[in-house]
Amino acid sequence: MPRTGSWEWSRSARTRQSMLVAAREVFTAYGFADAGIAEVVSRAGCSVGSLYHHFGNKAELFLALWDEHQSAYEEGSASAVSAAKAEGVSEPLDLFAVGTHAYLQGCWERRDLIRLFTDGGGPAGFEQLRRTRGRDWLRRNSLLLRAGDSPADRLKVAMLTSAIGEAGREVALCETREQAEEVIEAALTLIRRLGQV
Repeated sequence: MPRTGSWEWSRSARTRQSMLVAAREVFTAYGFADAGIAEVVSRAGCSVGSLYHHFGNKAELFLALWDEHQSAYEEGSASAVSAAKAEGVSEPLDLFAVGTHAYLQGCWERRDLIRLFTDGGGPAGFEQLRRTRGRDWLRRNSLLLRAGDSPADRLKVAMLTSAIGEAGREVALCETREQAEEVIEAALTLIRRLGQV
C-alpha cells in the first residue's frame, strides 16, 4: 500500500523549495517592490494558487526567504562553534571568532541575498523583524562571549556584533572570493582586537 501522505508532503516541500529558489532569483534581480509574483510562478513552474497556498502573498514569500537566509547563518555558525568545542576550543573569544568566520563565509555564499535584504527594500514590518532578530543575535553573542550585564559589557558585545554585520556587507560587495577572504581575515583581526579590550 503506497504511503500517500509522505509522498504528498515530499512533493509539497519540493514545490515550496522551488518557489523559494525562484523568489531568490526574482527578488535579487528586481528588489521587493518591482518583483512580480507572475515571474516567480513562471520560474518555479507552479501555479499562482499554489504560491498563495504556501506563502499567502508576496510579502510572506519575501519574509520566508529572509527567514531561510537567517536560519542558514545561525545553523552555519552554531555548527562551526560546536565543531570547535568538540576539538577542545574553549576560550569565548576563540569560539566567537569561529562563529564569525562561518557567518562571513555565508555572507560570501549568499551575497545576493545580503544585498537584497540591506538595499532592496522589503514589505511593511520587515525593519521591525530585522531589529528583533538583531536583538536575538546580540543575546546569543553575549552568551557565547560569556559577557556580563554591565553597560560596558553590553557595549562591547554590541560593537562586536555591529562590526560583524558591517564586515558581512563588505564581503557581499566583493567581486571575487579572494577579495572576500581578505575582508574576512581583516574583520577577524579587528574583531579579535576589539574583543580583547
